[in-house]
Amino acid sequence: MFLFILIVPVIAFFIFNAIVHLYYALKLNKKYPEEHDIRNSCFTCILWVISGFLYPFYFPLDDSDFYIFGILSFIFICVVTPFIIFLILFYQYLFVFKKKPEISEIRTIDNLLREFHSRKRKDDNFKNLPLKVDFKRKVLHLFPASVIIFIWVFSVYIWEGIWKANIVWGISGLKFADFLIITAGFSGIFVFAALDYVRLSYIFENHNLFFLIPSNVMILLSKSMKKRELYEFTKPVAMVLALAPLYFLDFSIFVSAALIATVGDAAASLMGLKFGKYHFPKNSQKTVVGYLSGFCTAFFTALVSLIIFSHSLNGLKVFFLSFIGAIVFLLIDILNLKIDDNILNPLLCGGVMGIFFYLI
Repeated sequence: MFLFILIVPVIAFFIFNAIVHLYYALKLNKKYPEEHDIRNSCFTCILWVISGFLYPFYFPLDDSDFYIFGILSFIFICVVTPFIIFLILFYQYLFVFKKKPEISEIRTIDNLLREFHSRKRKDDNFKNLPLKVDFKRKVLHLFPASVIIFIWVFSVYIWEGIWKANIVWGISGLKFADFLIITAGFSGIFVFAALDYVRLSYIFENHNLFFLIPSNVMILLSKSMKKRELYEFTKPVAMVLALAPLYFLDFSIFVSAALIATVGDAAASLMGLKFGKYHFPKNSQKTVVGYLSGFCTAFFTALVSLIIFSHSLNGLKVFFLSFIGAIVFLLIDILNLKIDDNILNPLLCGGVMGIFFYLI
């Protein structure tokens, strides 16, 4: 009963973020209708709500061994994370802004836009986007998947395998990985979401907190985002939320979806940008080289993930599931739908692979 009481605030926290996200999206769409994509924002809002209602199922109430970790997860998500966000912003206000008030005139969206224009980075011509900038964008997108794999390896092979901590805590390395991945994942997207709310607050003339964004974050934004993305929420939030429902599938499928959505997308984008000459469709920014690179990378990424993280599949099933995942990724890339591929790739690739995983 006590754990159930703790879970309710977490669900409310997710729903609150969905409402705030939607409010910001409507404001952005009203002020920048050409730059902001309201459809993706609406899908992200839905994912916020879904993730919130799925949260209790990550920590079953009838699992007494997992009880304390459910409490710890609540503390980290609803107490520690907001406190860290508050400390970051409070520090920026008290020790940066108060000492140098003119910084509010320096750290502005207009100055950031001028920096973009000075670098001649324009979204309407993808070829003008430097390869190194796109590489930095893709590395940022790869961060969630990298953290997931690191946590799993640490929990299974170090926490349990070397330290034998499972004997002390009474849960396996796999369950400890569940706790860390869910807690770190959701805490992380709350941090990203909070920074987005501050970054996008330039839409409120009387409550603009844009100047509270730390300088190093501003530099990262200017070097790793396209101009159009300044009017959007950061992509890692949508990607992690899209991955959340897939965590109930076999872990090998979950990891495959995460890596296909990041590594496969990065290969398609970077190889197409560097070597692509033949566009398909003809007037599209997509290239044949990009399609082939994305497909091959998605296939081999899924293949390696299934081999490493699943011990219940034979070689033929591993090959088939990898091929299915790569085909779905290729179709999404070719169709070039209006919905953000950071949402579509993990959901559809992981979902289809998961269906076939349990059917074959």
